[in-house]
Parts: sequence; structure tokens; C-alpha cells
Amino acid sequence: MLEQITCPADLRRLSSSELRILSQEIRSFIVDTVEANGGHLVSNLGVVELTIALHRAFDSPRDILLWDTGHQSYVHKILTGRTEDFSSLRKADGLSGYPSRAESEHDWIENSHASTALSYAFGIAAAQSSDTGEGRRVIAIVGDGALTGGMAFEGLNNLGHAGSNVIIVLNDNGRSYAPTISRLSDSLKRLRNNPRYLEQQEKLERKVKNILPFGESVEKAIEAAKAAVREIWDPTSFFENLGLRYNGPFDGHNVEELERAFRNAADFDGPTVIHVLTEKGRGYGPAENDPVKRLHDIGNPKPGSYTAAFTEALIKEAESRQEIVAITAAMPDSTGLLPFSERFPERFFDVGIAEQHATTAAAGMAMSGLRPVVAIYATFLNRAFDQIAFDVGLHKLPVIFCLDRAGITGPDGASHHGLLDMMLMSKIPGMTLFAPSSYQELQQMFQDALEITDGPVCIRYPRTPAPTVHEAEVGKGKQARKVQEGDNVCILAIGKMLEPAKKAATDLKQHGIGCSVWDVRCVAPIDGDMLEDAHRHPVVVTIEDGITEGGIGSTIQNKLSRFNGRGPIVRTMGVPSAYVPQGNADEILSHLGLDSEGITREILLLHEFSQNEE
Repeated sequence: MLEQITCPADLRRLSSSELRILSQEIRSFIVDTVEANGGHLVSNLGVVELTIALHRAFDSPRDILLWDTGHQSYVHKILTGRTEDFSSLRKADGLSGYPSRAESEHDWIENSHASTALSYAFGIAAAQSSDTGEGRRVIAIVGDGALTGGMAFEGLNNLGHAGSNVIIVLNDNGRSYAPTISRLSDSLKRLRNNPRYLEQQEKLERKVKNILPFGESVEKAIEAAKAAVREIWDPTSFFENLGLRYNGPFDGHNVEELERAFRNAADFDGPTVIHVLTEKGRGYGPAENDPVKRLHDIGNPKPGSYTAAFTEALIKEAESRQEIVAITAAMPDSTGLLPFSERFPERFFDVGIAEQHATTAAAGMAMSGLRPVVAIYATFLNRAFDQIAFDVGLHKLPVIFCLDRAGITGPDGASHHGLLDMMLMSKIPGMTLFAPSSYQELQQMFQDALEITDGPVCIRYPRTPAPTVHEAEVGKGKQARKVQEGDNVCILAIGKMLEPAKKAATDLKQHGIGCSVWDVRCVAPIDGDMLEDAHRHPVVVTIEDGITEGGIGSTIQNKLSRFNGRGPIVRTMGVPSAYVPQGNADEILSHLGLDSEGITREILLLHEFSQNEE
């Protein structure tokens, strides 16, 4: 069946039995690909029938499908002509793990940061209904945690207030917000979603209004009765009080039922919610039988990773410090907090996909004597910059931010590289910002962070394996650590960049170039002793896996320019201000010149230039 699907229109000629076979084939195809390439497996296994029904009921790309979160769009990619390229999923120059406007006309938004589709839908629907619009349908598929984000509720509010022509498909897979819904009979669900029933109801209500003098009283009585029935049997008031027509819940694995619901919803103006119940990981035994593997990320922290070092340090300190609490935004497993939640369940808070709320909640906890540790991916913390600056920083609160997946992350692409966090966090007044270069460094930094009580602290670290070092190779406090001595060039390496910097220094010896190498460790505030030592070298090179412009290297360069006397030639190496595509993390770093070979080449050129200057 799968080989016969080249576009959504091909789905409409298939029988019910053929659709069931197709669903099985799609699941097997996705499992095989994700096992080879990695990616989001279980969320996509849960939306197979839902996606088929959407493409049978609507005419994409004429009808606009918006996926939130975007990681549940693999089936959509397969059904829209990308089956042959699916083996390249998440590889360099291959298919994105999220919808991509550059990839297909069927993809409208690259929605990898959750809870945004309803705001997109509001804006697109406003444009489509304007004088210059084309009147195209807008369908937003939300779920898998997207409705735990505050921005989604802002979108719901505006959609209802404006009466926007948007169909909202709420994919309720047990991992997202939904109001408590009573299990209505199938006949009642069909009745509420039947256009003829609703037309008759509207006619009755118009007649009641015309009955004098009792029309108003009768109308109020009918509304009160309807409200009472809703509260007892069908509590849809949450959505309907926002001006959204609610229907459901429907079986998310029944293509015929879903298709009927979608077609009925399309017959009405105004925003409509279609509540769909799906099973995350459906058809995949390990997911169905393991609650943990049915969460957002099916992987756990690997031994020897920076994440594992954080987990170990957090639990160790929490054993003796009752004030430590941990907060995450729907990522307890990936950020290493599951062991903490099992050991200290009353001190663990998962606030859903709500980084802003997590940050301000942590501020409130810190105000009252707790030591909150906020564990979030570096790319997602960008959303909470305002709260970090003014709810935490302005109040000088000792909140500890632990940012996982910092720097170049690899196959998840531009939206998931953690490239802005150092630039942003280093600009918060009073912020202490650490970047560990080893397993042991991270644990030392976490201990040091707990001793800092006059302002926030941030520890940022990558997803790559963490080097293991001896005690003598671990720094302390806010001081940088000098790794080796040399007279010609001073290399200031940040975090994981220390390893390629050391390798480059070794290679440069063969060219007669002696390099001092520093592990910067604390990137805000910058260690003054390190700067003084750097200033005496003819050439200084800073290396960071973050944005160069406005980054730590530029800060160091600015500080060195203020020293008396002739300053060194300073080269700042890092990531350009660009959207870096997906690919293998090491290959991306190599392409950017942030490996030992690239550092060596750059220093050879700078050394030659400095010699000519003399």
C-alpha cells in the first residue's frame, strides 16, 4: 500500500481494509527508519490513523495543516510524497525531523518549539479572511504536550474572541492537557457533531427569542438547562467559554470516525475543537509496555555524559540539602531528572512546556528560601529570557539554571542547536555562567553554584560524552584553569572546546609554536588573572561553541583592549550568526573550523601574520 501513495489524493481511493494495511506498513516503516537514524518514534506511531484521516478529509496544500508539536509530523511527510527520501531523515542535507517550508509545499511552519501553532493559525486565518485572502481552511493539530504551554492558551483565547475559521485538532495522547471529558455514547457524539442537529437547534433558539413576553425567560431556562447537562455529562465549558465549539472525544485510531468528524467540522464557520484520543507508541511493544519510553524522549542519560554528571551531582547534594528542588519543562528524562524525581518526588516539579512559568516559579521558590535547580535544554530557555532578566536577575535570586544540549547538537537542526544561551545569559547583571570541560568539572561547578547566594548561576553543557579527568585537572570557584604554558599564542577555550584546543596546541609544537592553553571555566565574570596572562602573548585565540558576535570571545577581546600597552592580535572563533542546518555534530564543528585541524590552521595564519607585523 505504501508504495502506491505518492500524494494525499491517493489515500481517497483506498478501502477501509486497505487503510488498515497502510497504517501497519507506515508504522513498520517509521520504526525501521528511527531505529537507524534516531528521532521521535512514539509520538508518530500514535498519529498514523489521525494523519490519514486529515489528508482524506482535507485537501493539502490548499488546506493549511499546522503541526504542533512538529515532531509528530513524520506520517504527514510520508503521505505528502517524501517516502523515497525518508531514509535521509535527520541526516545532513536530508529530511528535517520537523515540518520544513523549504522541504515541501505541504509544510507551512517549522514548528519544533511547541505551543505556537494556534497563534500561527490565528494569523493565517485572519489573512485568509481578509480582502486579499483566498479563503483557505486552516487546521491546527496540537497535542503531545503543546497545550501545556501558555502561548497555546493565548492563541485559543484570540481564536475564540475573533471567531476565526480554524479547526483545532486536539491530539490527546495522555501526555497533554485536556479538560476532563465524560465518556459520551457514540450516538451523542455523532449528534453533537451533526450539522442538521445544530441547524435545528439554532432555529429553535431563534423561535424562542420571538416568543413574547416569555421569550427571554424561556431562552434563559434553555441555556441554564444546557449548561447543567454539559457540566454533568459533557463538560465542554472550558472551550466553549472561550468561544470555541467543542466536539469529542473521538477514537484517534478510527479513520472513518475521524474523517466524518473533520468533514462535519468543515461545514461550520468559527473555531471548532475536535478532541481526539490517541495512544502514544501504538503498535510498538517497548513503547506500549514502558511508561517512561512513551514520554517525549525515548532515551535516558548515557553513562559518562554531562547529563549523567549533573544527575549524580544533584542527587548527592540534595541528600544533605533539604532546600534543593528541581524544575523541568516537560523534559524530566532527557535532562536527567527522572532519578531525582524518584528519590525526592515531593521536591520535583514538571511544569509542562512552560519555560517562562518554570523560571518565574523558581524565582518565587528562591524568594522563600528554597534552592531551585531549573534543568532545561539550552535552546528552549531562550523563551524565558525576559523572566531570567527581570524575575530572577533583577531580584538577585540564587536560582541555578542547568542547560543541557548547549552548543551544536546535531540531527535536530537549526531550532535545537543551543547557540544563543552564552551570549544571552552572560548579559544578565549578576549572573555567574559556568561552562564545564569534563565530567568532574560539571560536578565541581554545581557545588560552587550552591555556594553563590547573591545572584543566579547558569551551568551550560553539551550532549556529547564528557571527558573524565584527574582531580588535579579540575578547577574551583570562578577562576579559570591554566592547562599548559607557551609564549607565542594563548588559547582560551570554553567548555567542550578545550579538547580540540589541547590537540591543536600539541600539533602546533611541530611548527615551533608554543601555546598557552586556558580552560576558561567561568565565562561570566571573566577571570582577571587569565586576561592578564593572555595579554602578554602576541596572539590570543578564543574558542566557543556559541554565537561569536556578542559572545564570550568578543567580551574577552573588548576587555583585552582596555589593558595598557600594545595589545595582542585577538581572533574569536565560534559559530556565525546563521541558522546552522542538521547533521552530525562533529562534522558540523569541523565545517565551522571548530575542531583541532581548524584551530591549527587558524593559528598558523595568525602566527605568520604577527611575525610579519613585528
